Amino acid sequence: MSKRKVVVTGLGIVSPVGIGIAQAWENLLKGVSGVGPITKFDASQLPTRIAAEVKGFNSADWMPLKETRRSDLFIHYGLAAAKLALDDAAFVIDDSNGERVGVNVGSGIGGLPMIEDNIREMIAKGPRRLSPFFVPGTIINMVAGMISIQFKAKGPNVSMVSACTTSTHAIGEAGRMIEYGDADVMIAGGAEACVNLSGVGGFCACKALSERNDDPATASRPFDRDRDGFVLGEGAGIVILEEFEHAKKRGARIYAELAGMGMSADANHITAPNMDGPRRAMLAALKNAGLNASDVQYVNAHGTSTPLGDANETAALKAAFGDHAYKLAVNSTKSMHGHLLGAAGGVEAVITALAIHHQISPPTMNIITPDPACDLDYVPNVAREMKIDVALSNSFGFGGTNGTLAFRRLR
Repeated sequence: MSKRKVVVTGLGIVSPVGIGIAQAWENLLKGVSGVGPITKFDASQLPTRIAAEVKGFNSADWMPLKETRRSDLFIHYGLAAAKLALDDAAFVIDDSNGERVGVNVGSGIGGLPMIEDNIREMIAKGPRRLSPFFVPGTIINMVAGMISIQFKAKGPNVSMVSACTTSTHAIGEAGRMIEYGDADVMIAGGAEACVNLSGVGGFCACKALSERNDDPATASRPFDRDRDGFVLGEGAGIVILEEFEHAKKRGARIYAELAGMGMSADANHITAPNMDGPRRAMLAALKNAGLNASDVQYVNAHGTSTPLGDANETAALKAAFGDHAYKLAVNSTKSMHGHLLGAAGGVEAVITALAIHHQISPPTMNIITPDPACDLDYVPNVAREMKIDVALSNSFGFGGTNGTLAFRRLR
């Protein structure tokens, strides 16, 4: 059986730089930062007191009020992004097509705020005070489950969990489900909502976060010499993937083709990256897509703003692309929206599809002092109109899990 072509027909985003693609894309091109002082809890005792929070989000606008009380915020973000993506695709799920529509939406951590609240209540007042929705409201697969229930998608229903590579794996595997005939349409991506005491505190404990509290807007500095850690973000990124002939038949707008995915493991360390794993993920994505390294113009980098991670990704790009690495536009939009953990790959897949569609690379903001170890073209501080026929989107996660998506302008 030959593989079927997979295209992107809808985009949904809930992010610190905007809710919906129009607002988010405009802010990204302008270099607007979504980072600020933490408002969701008292962070005064932590060394990091900044985060990239979603602003202006009301869960009751996206789901019944009763359901908002029974589920964690990451599920609310995922439902909202899925609704935005379906609306953007002008695709309605009904009895005639529901069995051919699936969901693959995951999360790196899941319902941490609701877990924290319930544990605090249990310690204070005993186990009888645990909510009956404690488990179904926090487990990771319920974001896909709730999307399926709300929109009546009756095809494959799964959730990927692979730390900060979650969404990238979810989108890639969703594409393969379409390629091999398990579904005609997939709702795919990730959601995360971990701006709470245990979430921020946990990353502070492993010395991963920026402590540039007095200058939040420039705290996330991917590839800059003075980067000191990532900024925790939250939100969701969802794409609607569709079999090409199915999309063409209904006259859908097509942003890009999902041409391939690559995966690898560092098999090296829990958190310290290894250059060879990301290199192999990028090359595997190109091979899966039938592309050469010289075909690529743009890379949406993982680029978290950690001292070791950014240098490692730069080295991996050079190893994968050779001299062509210096001809790539490599950007990290985490400089504006922070690191959304398991949702990062979803948000960045949305951005990569928009970059191809509009033929514009957003900037990497806050490159103030160049780092000799990071010497590629990171599109510093100003968006750039450019030819983008082929783009990669990278995600790397704790445990040494790597994923790369290859997108292509529809030919």
